[in-house]
Amino acid sequence: MRFRTENVSVQGERSVPEILAALARLDADPEVDVIIIARGGGDPQTLLGFSDERLVRAVAAATTPVVSAIGHENDHPILDDVADLRASTPTDAAKRVVPDVGEQRAIVAQLRSRATSTVTRRLAHDIAQLEQMRSRPALRSPEPIITQRAQEVWLLVSRGRDTVDRAVETAGRRTAELRASLRALSPASTLARGYAIVQTGDRILRDAADAPAGARLAITVDRGSLTAVSEGELPETTEGTSA
Repeated sequence: MRFRTENVSVQGERSVPEILAALARLDADPEVDVIIIARGGGDPQTLLGFSDERLVRAVAAATTPVVSAIGHENDHPILDDVADLRASTPTDAAKRVVPDVGEQRAIVAQLRSRATSTVTRRLAHDIAQLEQMRSRPALRSPEPIITQRAQEVWLLVSRGRDTVDRAVETAGRRTAELRASLRALSPASTLARGYAIVQTGDRILRDAADAPAGARLAITVDRGSLTAVSEGELPETTEGTSA
């Protein structure tokens, strides 16, 4: 790790301009990762330069992180409030920017130990849960459950088949009954018994007077139709005899 020091006045009239110039040079250097503005302790009068508005604005506008390490713990110039980090003393600033390797290794080791313990506990917990699940009867010996479910499926299929068969049978009987009723009401059954339907023109003949002599008649019987010519109304008719 490399360090670069800019020596400037830290009190008096020249302090602020020199600090501003040094800050500008360091902030413009791409190799500078962090800037520490530091001085030893002193009375409030000697630390007034670190509360100067020009310096405060310059630190706030800097693109490189700035650490304020002015005086002792009780000293508090305005620079502390605008810097990226406030250190209680210059020594504290050095420790914060360049931490002790041994301490950092100890922290890493501690974090690694915690992570290892956490992962180990989690794995042990998950393994215990897995073993508990595997010890359940359903997973230890699943064949009886599969057999039971297969029997239930077979029973449901059998019941469904019986239900469908009964429904088809009932529907068949109902269809036969409706077919018989339809036959009984159909004119075809009447024609099958020897009756006939006589039409003159587009009208069904119900009165012999509507078929005078010479009227053409269409006669429908059970098996086909035929035509005839009326000879007029008979002097005597017998009920049930067709014209």
